[in-house]
Amino acid sequence: MDLKHLRAFLMVAETGNVTRAADVLHLVQPAVSRQIRLLEEDIGAPLFVRERHGMVLTEAGKALVGYAQRVLLELERARTEIVGTATGEVRGLVTLGLLPSTVDILSSALVTAVATSYPGIHVRIAIGYAGTLLQWLESGDIDAALLYGAERSADIQSTRLVEEPLWVIGPPEAKLRKNKPLSLEQLSKHKVVLPSTSHGIRTLVEHACAVTQVQLTISAETNALSVQRALVLGGHGLTLLPPIAVADDLRAHRLCGAPLSGPAISRTIVLSLPTNRPTGQHVRLVIGLLTQITRQTIDSGLWMEGKWLMD
Repeated sequence: MDLKHLRAFLMVAETGNVTRAADVLHLVQPAVSRQIRLLEEDIGAPLFVRERHGMVLTEAGKALVGYAQRVLLELERARTEIVGTATGEVRGLVTLGLLPSTVDILSSALVTAVATSYPGIHVRIAIGYAGTLLQWLESGDIDAALLYGAERSADIQSTRLVEEPLWVIGPPEAKLRKNKPLSLEQLSKHKVVLPSTSHGIRTLVEHACAVTQVQLTISAETNALSVQRALVLGGHGLTLLPPIAVADDLRAHRLCGAPLSGPAISRTIVLSLPTNRPTGQHVRLVIGLLTQITRQTIDSGLWMEGKWLMD
């Protein structure tokens, strides 16, 4: 199996068109078609079906995409590390997984810090909810991640970094205030917008409801923070989120919020690393910067209501 064939395959899968893939790869169309054909012969199954609107992956093609991406990712990691070893400069590709609620406050400062301290390191940031990030971490698609403390895996080692409370969040007319906590019982009198069932926050909320025997009236569920925010702004109900997730909206008074009480619910953010493969020096250096920046956002107050846990 030739790496050129894998690159051609992934590009056709991404563009859905051999001609566009050839343009991106700076090849002629027959060359790309030949590489796909040779790969299909090697695999022993068709990878695409030609349809009116382009090339569509077969089931075999869909299965191959993830493996091909990981092969090329590992090759890129190896190449940058080897070049760094030869030159004496710390080099490498580091792919970090960040939660949607943390990416805005951390990503820019992290990229700036890495570029300043370790210009030979290239950072990729992948955004996903905790369950998805955990899968990516286990499969090797990312090198490290910030997850909820509730996520567990035998192949993952986690360090507790931040604890933060969940607040009731609503539009300005809800008149929620920081000094007036709202209980789950009071929240049950309102419609609520919640994350979908696979989300870590949803698990925390359902556990609290079971303990207190409170039933919430759910008007909508979503797996996207942006949609959750939009539904609240659109008047479809209140929601439960850590304040950092909508910090700019709270400061600009586009949304308002109050701590949840009776019971209070908090989530823990952990830094997670794989135990089933080595963590390179370049990854450890970036993780060190990420930890420093996270602490700085807590100390400065940018991470609203966040409490630093790491010694």
